[in-house]
This record gives sequence, structure tokens and C-alpha cells, in this order.
Amino acid sequence: MVAVSLVGYYALGKQGPLFQWLGLLVGLAVAVVIFFLSETGKALMAFGQDAVREMKKVVWPARREAIQMTLYVFGFVFVMALFLWLTDKTLEWVFYDLILGWKK
Repeated sequence: MVAVSLVGYYALGKQGPLFQWLGLLVGLAVAVVIFFLSETGKALMAFGQDAVREMKKVVWPARREAIQMTLYVFGFVFVMALFLWLTDKTLEWVFYDLILGWKK
């Protein structure tokens, strides 16, 4: 139907842009209706309904809890960044200064 709509769009070129667009939109609307009446379309609709039903079950955190959790994440990221930086500098010192003897 989509291909037929596109062919119809170009076939109606002599009738003017109004008929071209009208034919294209009607063809695409028919294609959408056919899709949603098919098994795949019905499965998509069922999936969408299930997703909405599951979203309604979600318990969203209060503002205070969300801010607390965000601060915990920022704190953890800072501590991990500091740990990785110290590990990197320690290994750099061990390899380049102690083992290889390359002073900066």
C-alpha cells in the first residue's frame, strides 16, 4: 500500500499538488489501517498496552529521594575518579621512577 501510494502520488502529478497529497495521505492511512488489522499490528498494540500497564505500576521516588540518590551517584563517581587517579599515579611512579629509573 505504501508503494501504491507513492506511485499514485507521482501518477496524479497532472491533477495538481492537492490531489497528489490527498492520494498519498489516503493511501498511507489505508496502509496504517491494514497494518493494525494484521497479526503484527495486533501484537504491537498488545505490547503497547502492556507497556502502559507496567508503567502505571512503577512507584516513582519522591523529589527528596531522587536528589539523595543523585548526590550518592555523584559522590561515588568522585571517589572512583580519585581512586583511579591515585592508582594511575602510583603505577606511573613504580614503573617509571623505581623500575626503569626515568625521572621526569
